[in-house]
Amino acid sequence: MNIHEYQGKAILKSFGVRVQEGIVADTVEQAVAAAQKLKEDLGSGWVVIKAQIHAGGRGKGGGVKLAKNLEEVKEKAGNILGMQLITPQTGPEGKKVHKVLVAQDVYYPGESETKELYVSVLLDRAKGRNIVMYSTEGGMDIEHVAEHTPDLIFKEEIDPKVGLQPFQARKIAFNLGLSGDAFKDMVKFVTALYKAYDATDSSLFEINPVLKTSDNKILAVDAKVNLDDNGLFRHPDFVALRDLNEEDPTEVEASQSNLNYVKLDGNVGCMVNGAGLAMATMDIIKLAGGEPANFLDVGGTANAETVKAAFNIILEDPKVKAILINIFGGIVRCDRVAQGVIDAYNEIGNIHVPIIVRLQGTNAEEAKKLIDDSGLQVYSAILLKEAALRVEEVLAL
Repeated sequence: MNIHEYQGKAILKSFGVRVQEGIVADTVEQAVAAAQKLKEDLGSGWVVIKAQIHAGGRGKGGGVKLAKNLEEVKEKAGNILGMQLITPQTGPEGKKVHKVLVAQDVYYPGESETKELYVSVLLDRAKGRNIVMYSTEGGMDIEHVAEHTPDLIFKEEIDPKVGLQPFQARKIAFNLGLSGDAFKDMVKFVTALYKAYDATDSSLFEINPVLKTSDNKILAVDAKVNLDDNGLFRHPDFVALRDLNEEDPTEVEASQSNLNYVKLDGNVGCMVNGAGLAMATMDIIKLAGGEPANFLDVGGTANAETVKAAFNIILEDPKVKAILINIFGGIVRCDRVAQGVIDAYNEIGNIHVPIIVRLQGTNAEEAKKLIDDSGLQVYSAILLKEAALRVEEVLAL
Protein backbone atom coordinates (compact mmCIF):
# COMPACT_ATOMS: atom_id res chain seq x y z
CA MET A 1 0.00 0.00 0.00
CA ASN A 2 1.43 3.35 -1.05
CA ILE A 3 1.08 6.33 1.26
CA HIS A 4 1.71 10.06 0.85
CA GLU A 5 4.94 11.87 1.63
CA TYR A 6 3.49 13.60 4.69
CA GLN A 7 2.25 10.27 6.06
CA GLY A 8 5.61 8.61 5.47
CA LYS A 9 7.39 11.45 7.21
CA ALA A 10 5.08 11.12 10.21
CA ILE A 11 6.03 7.44 10.50
CA LEU A 12 9.73 8.25 10.14
CA LYS A 13 9.52 10.98 12.77
CA SER A 14 7.87 8.59 15.22
CA PHE A 15 10.99 6.40 14.98
CA GLY A 16 13.39 9.27 15.57
CA VAL A 17 14.27 10.10 11.96
CA ARG A 18 14.78 13.84 11.45
CA VAL A 19 12.47 15.09 8.69
CA GLN A 20 11.67 18.31 6.89
CA GLU A 21 8.83 19.74 8.98
CA GLY A 22 5.54 20.44 7.24
CA ILE A 23 1.78 20.70 7.53
CA VAL A 24 -0.68 19.12 5.09
CA ALA A 25 -3.45 21.27 3.60
CA ASP A 26 -6.59 20.51 1.57
CA THR A 27 -7.41 24.13 0.65
CA VAL A 28 -5.60 27.36 -0.15
CA GLU A 29 -6.75 28.85 3.16
CA GLN A 30 -5.31 25.91 5.07
CA ALA A 31 -2.04 26.24 3.13
CA VAL A 32 -1.72 29.91 4.08
CA ALA A 33 -2.47 29.10 7.73
CA ALA A 34 0.12 26.30 7.64
CA ALA A 35 2.76 28.65 6.23
CA GLN A 36 1.98 31.20 8.95
CA LYS A 37 2.34 28.55 11.67
CA LEU A 38 5.66 27.34 10.26
CA LYS A 39 6.90 30.92 10.24
CA GLU A 40 5.92 31.36 13.88
CA ASP A 41 7.44 28.03 14.95
CA LEU A 42 10.58 27.98 12.80
CA GLY A 43 11.27 31.65 12.07
CA SER A 44 11.64 31.55 8.28
CA GLY A 45 8.88 32.87 6.02
CA TRP A 46 10.03 30.76 3.08
CA VAL A 47 8.17 27.48 2.53
CA VAL A 48 7.89 24.78 -0.12
CA ILE A 49 4.48 23.83 -1.54
CA LYS A 50 4.54 20.13 -2.48
CA ALA A 51 1.74 18.28 -4.29
CA GLN A 52 0.74 15.07 -2.52
CA ILE A 53 0.19 12.27 -5.02
CA HIS A 54 1.42 8.69 -5.17
CA ALA A 55 4.10 9.34 -7.80
CA GLY A 56 7.65 10.60 -8.01
CA GLY A 57 9.02 13.37 -10.22
CA ARG A 58 6.51 15.90 -8.90
CA GLY A 59 8.92 18.80 -9.27
CA LYS A 60 9.39 18.07 -12.97
CA GLY A 61 5.65 18.33 -13.49
CA GLY A 62 5.27 21.61 -11.62
CA GLY A 63 4.04 20.07 -8.39
CA VAL A 64 6.76 21.51 -6.11
CA LYS A 65 7.12 25.29 -5.73
CA LEU A 66 9.07 27.60 -3.42
CA ALA A 67 7.07 30.43 -1.85
CA LYS A 68 8.82 33.42 -0.26
CA ASN A 69 5.80 34.94 1.50
CA LEU A 70 2.12 34.35 2.25
CA GLU A 71 0.98 35.92 -1.01
CA GLU A 72 3.09 33.47 -2.97
CA VAL A 73 1.80 30.63 -0.80
CA LYS A 74 -1.75 31.59 -1.72
CA GLU A 75 -0.92 31.84 -5.42
CA LYS A 76 1.15 28.67 -5.75
CA ALA A 77 -1.02 26.49 -3.52
CA GLY A 78 -4.01 27.63 -5.60
CA ASN A 79 -2.23 26.62 -8.80
CA ILE A 80 -1.24 23.18 -7.50
CA LEU A 81 -4.44 22.16 -5.70
CA GLY A 82 -6.84 20.65 -8.22
CA MET A 83 -4.29 20.45 -11.02
CA GLN A 84 -3.88 17.28 -13.09
CA LEU A 85 -0.23 16.64 -12.31
CA ILE A 86 1.68 14.70 -14.96
CA THR A 87 5.03 13.18 -14.01
CA PRO A 88 7.18 10.41 -15.51
CA GLN A 89 5.51 8.00 -13.06
CA THR A 90 1.84 8.95 -13.57
CA GLY A 91 1.56 8.32 -17.29
CA PRO A 92 0.04 10.83 -19.72
CA GLU A 93 -3.28 10.93 -17.86
CA GLY A 94 -1.65 12.35 -14.71
CA LYS A 95 -3.19 12.48 -11.24
CA LYS A 96 -5.41 15.11 -9.67
CA VAL A 97 -3.89 16.88 -6.66
CA HIS A 98 -6.20 16.90 -3.61
CA LYS A 99 -3.65 17.86 -0.94
CA VAL A 100 -0.44 19.84 -0.62
CA LEU A 101 2.30 19.70 1.98
CA VAL A 102 3.48 23.09 3.15
CA ALA A 103 7.05 22.35 4.26
CA GLN A 104 9.89 24.31 5.78
CA ASP A 105 12.66 25.57 3.53
CA VAL A 106 15.72 23.57 4.59
CA TYR A 107 18.16 24.96 2.01
CA TYR A 108 19.26 27.82 4.24
CA PRO A 109 22.73 29.46 4.15
CA GLY A 110 25.37 28.37 6.64
CA GLU A 111 29.00 27.58 7.25
CA SER A 112 29.18 24.58 4.89
CA GLU A 113 27.41 23.71 1.66
CA THR A 114 24.32 21.55 1.50
CA LYS A 115 24.56 18.12 -0.06
CA GLU A 116 21.78 15.92 -1.48
CA LEU A 117 22.11 12.16 -0.93
CA TYR A 118 20.00 9.08 -1.64
CA VAL A 119 19.12 6.36 0.89
CA SER A 120 16.54 3.58 0.63
CA VAL A 121 15.73 0.33 2.41
CA LEU A 122 14.11 -2.48 0.46
CA LEU A 123 13.97 -6.25 0.08
CA ASP A 124 16.35 -8.09 -2.21
CA ARG A 125 14.06 -10.98 -3.12
CA ALA A 126 16.80 -12.97 -4.84
CA LYS A 127 18.89 -13.09 -1.66
CA GLY A 128 16.05 -13.00 0.84
CA ARG A 129 17.61 -10.09 2.68
CA ASN A 130 16.86 -6.45 3.27
CA ILE A 131 19.36 -4.05 1.77
CA VAL A 132 20.23 -0.42 2.31
CA MET A 133 20.85 1.12 -1.11
CA TYR A 134 22.49 4.54 -1.08
CA SER A 135 24.30 7.04 -3.27
CA THR A 136 26.00 10.40 -3.18
CA GLU A 137 23.81 11.41 -6.15
CA GLY A 138 20.62 12.34 -4.35
CA GLY A 139 17.87 14.47 -5.85
CA MET A 140 18.11 12.61 -9.16
CA ASP A 141 16.27 9.63 -10.62
CA ILE A 142 18.11 6.67 -9.12
CA GLU A 143 17.44 4.72 -12.34
CA HIS A 144 19.40 7.35 -14.26
CA VAL A 145 22.28 7.10 -11.80
CA ALA A 146 22.24 3.29 -12.01
CA GLU A 147 22.36 3.40 -15.80
CA HIS A 148 25.03 6.04 -16.29
CA THR A 149 27.17 5.92 -13.12
CA PRO A 150 26.54 2.54 -11.43
CA ASP A 151 29.76 2.91 -9.43
CA LEU A 152 28.05 5.65 -7.41
CA ILE A 153 25.41 3.27 -6.04
CA PHE A 154 26.28 1.26 -2.92
CA LYS A 155 24.40 -1.62 -1.30
CA GLU A 156 24.64 -2.94 2.23
CA GLU A 157 23.07 -6.34 2.92
CA ILE A 158 21.38 -6.76 6.28
CA ASP A 159 21.34 -10.14 8.01
CA PRO A 160 17.72 -10.54 9.20
CA LYS A 161 18.86 -12.46 12.29
CA VAL A 162 20.77 -9.50 13.72
CA GLY A 163 19.50 -6.45 11.83
CA LEU A 164 21.53 -3.40 10.87
CA GLN A 165 24.81 -3.36 12.78
CA PRO A 166 26.59 -0.19 14.00
CA PHE A 167 29.62 -0.86 11.79
CA GLN A 168 27.33 -1.01 8.75
CA ALA A 169 25.74 2.35 9.58
CA ARG A 170 29.23 3.84 9.91
CA LYS A 171 30.28 2.28 6.61
CA ILE A 172 27.28 3.89 4.89
CA ALA A 173 28.10 7.32 6.32
CA PHE A 174 31.75 6.93 5.26
CA ASN A 175 30.86 5.91 1.68
CA LEU A 176 28.61 8.95 1.46
CA GLY A 177 31.67 11.12 2.04
CA LEU A 178 30.57 12.55 5.37
CA SER A 179 32.68 13.56 8.34
CA GLY A 180 32.35 15.19 11.75
CA ASP A 181 28.87 15.98 13.00
CA ALA A 182 27.29 15.07 9.65
CA PHE A 183 28.91 11.61 9.84
CA LYS A 184 27.54 11.01 13.35
CA ASP A 185 24.10 12.28 12.37
CA MET A 186 23.98 10.01 9.30
CA VAL A 187 24.77 6.98 11.50
CA LYS A 188 21.78 7.87 13.69
CA PHE A 189 19.64 8.60 10.63
CA VAL A 190 20.31 5.26 8.90
CA THR A 191 19.85 3.31 12.14
CA ALA A 192 16.47 4.93 12.82
CA LEU A 193 15.43 4.58 9.17
CA TYR A 194 16.10 0.84 9.16
CA LYS A 195 14.27 0.43 12.46
CA ALA A 196 11.23 2.22 10.98
CA TYR A 197 11.30 0.02 7.87
CA ASP A 198 11.57 -3.20 9.83
CA ALA A 199 9.02 -2.37 12.53
CA THR A 200 6.32 -1.25 10.07
CA ASP A 201 6.53 -4.32 7.81
CA SER A 202 7.26 -2.12 4.83
CA SER A 203 8.46 -3.17 1.40
CA LEU A 204 10.19 0.14 0.60
CA PHE A 205 11.43 3.25 2.37
CA GLU A 206 13.01 5.59 -0.18
CA ILE A 207 14.38 8.96 0.89
CA ASN A 208 15.40 11.10 -2.05
CA PRO A 209 16.90 13.43 -1.23
CA VAL A 210 18.42 12.95 2.17
CA LEU A 211 19.86 16.38 2.88
CA LYS A 212 23.05 17.32 4.67
CA THR A 213 22.17 20.85 5.68
CA SER A 214 24.59 23.76 5.84
CA ASP A 215 24.86 23.23 9.62
CA ASN A 216 25.64 19.51 9.17
CA LYS A 217 22.26 18.04 10.10
CA ILE A 218 20.89 15.01 8.22
CA LEU A 219 17.20 15.00 7.41
CA ALA A 220 14.63 13.47 5.07
CA VAL A 221 13.37 16.02 2.56
CA ASP A 222 11.12 13.49 0.83
CA ALA A 223 9.71 10.09 1.77
CA LYS A 224 8.35 7.37 -0.48
CA VAL A 225 6.93 4.58 1.65
CA ASN A 226 5.29 1.33 0.53
CA LEU A 227 3.61 -0.64 3.31
CA ASP A 228 3.32 -4.39 2.74
CA ASP A 229 -0.40 -5.23 2.45
CA ASN A 230 0.27 -8.65 3.97
CA GLY A 231 1.51 -7.03 7.18
CA LEU A 232 -1.36 -4.60 7.68
CA PHE A 233 -3.16 -6.94 10.07
CA ARG A 234 -0.37 -6.16 12.54
CA HIS A 235 -0.79 -2.41 11.99
CA PRO A 236 -4.54 -1.63 11.91
CA ASP A 237 -3.81 2.08 12.36
CA PHE A 238 -2.02 2.11 8.99
CA VAL A 239 -5.17 1.03 7.14
CA ALA A 240 -6.58 4.54 7.68
CA LEU A 241 -3.63 5.96 5.69
CA ARG A 242 -5.00 4.51 2.45
CA ASP A 243 -6.07 7.26 0.02
CA LEU A 244 -8.70 5.88 -2.35
CA ASN A 245 -8.43 9.00 -4.53
CA GLU A 246 -4.99 7.78 -5.57
CA GLU A 247 -6.16 4.35 -6.68
CA ASP A 248 -7.97 3.09 -9.76
CA PRO A 249 -11.72 3.10 -8.89
CA THR A 250 -12.16 -0.35 -10.40
CA GLU A 251 -9.34 -1.77 -8.27
CA VAL A 252 -10.95 -0.20 -5.19
CA GLU A 253 -14.28 -1.81 -6.07
CA ALA A 254 -12.56 -5.16 -6.55
CA SER A 255 -10.83 -5.00 -3.17
CA GLN A 256 -14.18 -4.35 -1.51
CA SER A 257 -15.39 -7.66 -2.99
CA ASN A 258 -12.20 -9.43 -1.84
CA LEU A 259 -10.97 -9.80 -5.42
CA ASN A 260 -7.33 -9.43 -6.41
CA TYR A 261 -7.55 -7.19 -9.47
CA VAL A 262 -5.08 -5.20 -11.51
CA LYS A 263 -6.22 -3.29 -14.59
CA LEU A 264 -4.19 -3.70 -17.78
CA ASP A 265 -4.52 -2.29 -21.31
CA GLY A 266 -5.61 -5.35 -23.30
CA ASN A 267 -8.84 -6.60 -24.88
CA VAL A 268 -9.48 -9.97 -23.18
CA GLY A 269 -10.77 -9.93 -19.62
CA CYS A 270 -9.75 -12.88 -17.46
CA MET A 271 -11.24 -14.35 -14.32
CA VAL A 272 -9.15 -17.01 -12.58
CA ASN A 273 -8.74 -18.68 -9.18
CA GLY A 274 -5.11 -18.57 -8.09
CA ALA A 275 -2.33 -16.14 -8.93
CA GLY A 276 -0.16 -18.72 -10.72
CA LEU A 277 -3.05 -19.87 -12.89
CA ALA A 278 -3.87 -16.21 -13.59
CA MET A 279 -0.36 -15.64 -14.92
CA ALA A 280 -0.62 -18.76 -17.09
CA THR A 281 -4.00 -17.58 -18.38
CA MET A 282 -2.51 -14.24 -19.39
CA ASP A 283 0.17 -16.15 -21.31
CA ILE A 284 -2.56 -18.14 -23.09
CA ILE A 285 -4.30 -14.95 -24.11
CA LYS A 286 -1.05 -13.58 -25.53
CA LEU A 287 -0.37 -16.81 -27.44
CA ALA A 288 -3.88 -16.64 -28.91
CA GLY A 289 -3.17 -13.20 -30.35
CA GLY A 290 -4.97 -11.16 -27.70
CA GLU A 291 -3.83 -8.92 -24.87
CA PRO A 292 -4.96 -9.43 -21.25
CA ALA A 293 -7.21 -6.63 -20.03
CA ASN A 294 -6.68 -7.43 -16.37
CA PHE A 295 -5.29 -9.71 -13.71
CA LEU A 296 -8.23 -10.98 -11.65
CA ASP A 297 -7.94 -13.69 -9.01
CA VAL A 298 -11.29 -14.64 -7.43
CA GLY A 299 -9.59 -16.89 -4.86
CA GLY A 300 -9.95 -20.56 -4.07
CA THR A 301 -13.59 -20.45 -2.93
CA ALA A 302 -15.25 -18.79 -5.92
CA ASN A 303 -19.06 -18.75 -5.82
CA ALA A 304 -21.93 -17.06 -7.65
CA GLU A 305 -21.49 -13.79 -5.74
CA THR A 306 -17.77 -13.46 -6.39
CA VAL A 307 -18.27 -14.45 -10.03
CA LYS A 308 -20.98 -11.82 -10.42
CA ALA A 309 -18.78 -9.13 -8.84
CA ALA A 310 -15.90 -10.13 -11.08
CA PHE A 311 -18.14 -9.99 -14.16
CA ASN A 312 -19.29 -6.49 -13.28
CA ILE A 313 -15.73 -5.26 -12.81
CA ILE A 314 -14.45 -6.77 -16.06
CA LEU A 315 -17.39 -5.41 -18.05
CA GLU A 316 -16.74 -1.87 -16.81
CA ASP A 317 -13.72 -1.84 -19.12
CA PRO A 318 -14.90 -0.76 -22.61
CA LYS A 319 -11.79 -2.30 -24.20
CA VAL A 320 -12.84 -5.84 -23.30
CA LYS A 321 -13.86 -7.83 -26.40
CA ALA A 322 -13.99 -11.27 -24.76
CA ILE A 323 -13.81 -12.85 -21.31
CA LEU A 324 -11.82 -15.98 -20.43
CA ILE A 325 -12.79 -17.73 -17.20
CA ASN A 326 -10.19 -20.29 -16.14
CA ILE A 327 -11.02 -22.16 -12.93
CA PHE A 328 -9.27 -25.14 -11.38
CA GLY A 329 -11.70 -27.04 -9.20
CA GLY A 330 -9.70 -28.18 -6.23
CA ILE A 331 -11.37 -26.81 -3.12
CA VAL A 332 -14.31 -25.54 -5.16
CA ARG A 333 -16.42 -27.83 -7.37
CA CYS A 334 -16.45 -26.89 -11.05
CA ASP A 335 -20.19 -27.46 -11.43
CA ARG A 336 -20.86 -24.89 -8.70
CA VAL A 337 -18.68 -22.37 -10.48
CA ALA A 338 -20.41 -23.14 -13.77
CA GLN A 339 -23.79 -22.57 -12.15
CA GLY A 340 -22.46 -19.33 -10.69
CA VAL A 341 -21.39 -18.22 -14.17
CA ILE A 342 -24.82 -19.01 -15.57
CA ASP A 343 -26.64 -17.27 -12.71
CA ALA A 344 -24.42 -14.20 -12.93
CA TYR A 345 -24.85 -14.07 -16.71
CA ASN A 346 -28.64 -14.20 -16.40
CA GLU A 347 -28.76 -11.69 -13.55
CA ILE A 348 -26.46 -9.13 -15.13
CA GLY A 349 -27.97 -9.41 -18.62
CA ASN A 350 -26.94 -7.41 -21.69
CA ILE A 351 -23.51 -9.05 -21.87
CA HIS A 352 -22.40 -8.34 -25.42
CA VAL A 353 -18.99 -10.00 -25.34
CA PRO A 354 -18.32 -13.72 -25.81
CA ILE A 355 -17.29 -15.71 -22.75
CA ILE A 356 -14.97 -18.72 -22.75
CA VAL A 357 -15.15 -20.89 -19.64
CA ARG A 358 -12.41 -23.44 -18.97
CA LEU A 359 -13.15 -25.57 -15.92
CA GLN A 360 -10.80 -28.36 -14.85
CA GLY A 361 -10.80 -30.51 -11.74
CA THR A 362 -13.62 -31.73 -9.54
CA ASN A 363 -16.84 -32.27 -11.55
CA ALA A 364 -15.36 -30.65 -14.68
CA GLU A 365 -17.48 -32.80 -17.02
CA GLU A 366 -20.69 -31.90 -15.20
CA ALA A 367 -19.68 -28.25 -15.37
CA LYS A 368 -19.10 -28.44 -19.13
CA LYS A 369 -22.55 -29.94 -19.63
CA LEU A 370 -24.15 -27.16 -17.59
CA ILE A 371 -22.44 -24.52 -19.72
CA ASP A 372 -23.24 -26.27 -23.02
CA ASP A 373 -26.92 -26.71 -22.09
CA SER A 374 -27.40 -23.16 -20.81
CA GLY A 375 -28.18 -21.68 -24.21
CA LEU A 376 -26.07 -18.64 -23.39
CA GLN A 377 -23.27 -17.12 -25.44
CA VAL A 378 -20.76 -19.05 -23.36
CA TYR A 379 -18.14 -21.37 -24.84
CA SER A 380 -16.81 -24.20 -22.70
CA ALA A 381 -13.36 -25.79 -22.74
CA ILE A 382 -11.51 -28.34 -20.63
CA LEU A 383 -7.94 -28.18 -21.91
CA LEU A 384 -5.79 -25.05 -21.94
CA LYS A 385 -5.25 -25.54 -25.67
CA GLU A 386 -9.02 -25.55 -26.22
CA ALA A 387 -9.36 -22.32 -24.26
CA ALA A 388 -6.63 -20.69 -26.35
CA LEU A 389 -8.32 -21.77 -29.60
CA ARG A 390 -11.65 -20.41 -28.37
CA VAL A 391 -10.07 -17.05 -27.54
CA GLU A 392 -8.53 -16.95 -31.01
CA GLU A 393 -11.90 -17.77 -32.60
CA VAL A 394 -13.94 -15.15 -30.77
CA LEU A 395 -11.36 -12.42 -31.38
CA ALA A 396 -11.60 -13.16 -35.09
CA LEU A 397 -15.38 -12.66 -35.10
